[in-house]
Amino acid sequence: MVDQFITSDTKRPDEVYLVTGSHGHVGSYIVEELIKNKKNIWVICVDNFYNADIDNLKESYRWAEKNNCRIIDVTVDIVDKVRMQETFSLYRPQYVFHCASYLTLDSKENKARSVEVNTYGSALIFELCLSYDIKKVVYSSSASVYGDPDVIPTLENHSFDNCKLLYGTAKIATEFIAKSFMLEEGLPIVGLRYFNVYGPKQDYRRSIPPLMSAIIIKLLKGDQPVIYGDGQKRRDFIYIDDVNRFHELLINKGSVTGGTYNIGSGLNYSILEVYEIIKKLINTDVIPEHKPDLPGEAFQNLADISAARSLGWQPRVKLEDGLKLSIEYIRKNVFPAI
Repeated sequence: MVDQFITSDTKRPDEVYLVTGSHGHVGSYIVEELIKNKKNIWVICVDNFYNADIDNLKESYRWAEKNNCRIIDVTVDIVDKVRMQETFSLYRPQYVFHCASYLTLDSKENKARSVEVNTYGSALIFELCLSYDIKKVVYSSSASVYGDPDVIPTLENHSFDNCKLLYGTAKIATEFIAKSFMLEEGLPIVGLRYFNVYGPKQDYRRSIPPLMSAIIIKLLKGDQPVIYGDGQKRRDFIYIDDVNRFHELLINKGSVTGGTYNIGSGLNYSILEVYEIIKKLINTDVIPEHKPDLPGEAFQNLADISAARSLGWQPRVKLEDGLKLSIEYIRKNVFPAI
């Protein structure tokens, strides 16, 4: 529901941000980064809680009080045109981070809903951003647009021909729509092709949880983690703090618009290598259980991040250090509750 304590007469701050998917993994860190590093701002948090956790913003609420900021929760589905328009009209954001998305495995099971959320929902957000003169919109794309890429490391100009998954196809459509809004209407928009983002707040409750949290939780419990296939698939893992520093750069560099950037670490690791690092950090000898490969997955991905680096950004968090932080968080905040 929309916050009823805001009216057209309410004194507004100089900066208002709107984040869709605000209580999800990436979105919640964007909210936290904004609240920690700015003062006297509003952050409008739009989420339908399909793949989110209210607890992901606990730290943000604490920082909001310290920095005289306001977090305004709006529980709404981004495809609800009337209520989304009401939200933009009431709060008048200047900056939008569009992170709301329908996930890969859910997209396989509910194809029409995937296209509705990932493509139509994004187009609706872009249309509202145009109507309300947004200074900059940053939207989430995905490395899945490349499918199983022919060239490793992969540049942003790589063909989309190898993409098989509907999730990736919907993201490709969204990118073309974003390009149209930019070229036809001048919308200041930036797309980010996230590779494998990991960090403490990943949703471990999914039917097939994200790799890192799934392995960590299983090993902490003394259970066998599941590895799909032989474990030789390789992924470019990027820690959430590095991702957030790129978000911050985009806000601070107003001139950066119109591009699409790979956001990865520039390194890749096999699933078995990740398992071995976590096993060592937890100090356990539990061996994994292997199950058949998930269909449609790329054998490997690896981002060429030269475009992002050209803006002055550089990944800093090594894989082992990021996994240590994730293990520490899960031990303290997640493991006692499961």
